[in-house]
Amino acid sequence: MPEDKPRNHPKPTGGPPPVRPSLTRPTGPRHPPYRGPGRPANVVPEARWRSRCGPPVAHTAGGPLWTCDACGHDWPCPALRAIPTNAARRATLIPEFSRITRRAIRDLRGQPGGPDPVAIVRRFLWFLPLTDEEARAVALRLR
Repeated sequence: MPEDKPRNHPKPTGGPPPVRPSLTRPTGPRHPPYRGPGRPANVVPEARWRSRCGPPVAHTAGGPLWTCDACGHDWPCPALRAIPTNAARRATLIPEFSRITRRAIRDLRGQPGGPDPVAIVRRFLWFLPLTDEEARAVALRLR
């Protein structure tokens, strides 16, 4: 009969939950994995850890000036623009950079001597081959 079968999980009663025994971990010296004769050990390059303790090295920016945090150039800086952009990367950049371009137009348009919205669109969407008319249309759309 189905009612006579024992259950895997007993029904909880109103008391505190049962205490599970803690898992013990082996103690003692850790041994590196066997790499075989003549195989070098995995060595993490020192350059990987340098950025964690020093000043920020990411080429990021925010308004209202839109200058690079790492190199001080107008953002997107030449270092960020030098990264190759294929079709797949452009597809991921378009939504994010459209949002950023909208903020940049609002921040930079009102500054004395600041760029016009068409120049801002061409600057922030550098990875798209835009004509002046297309950049003007994008700027009107993003205002």
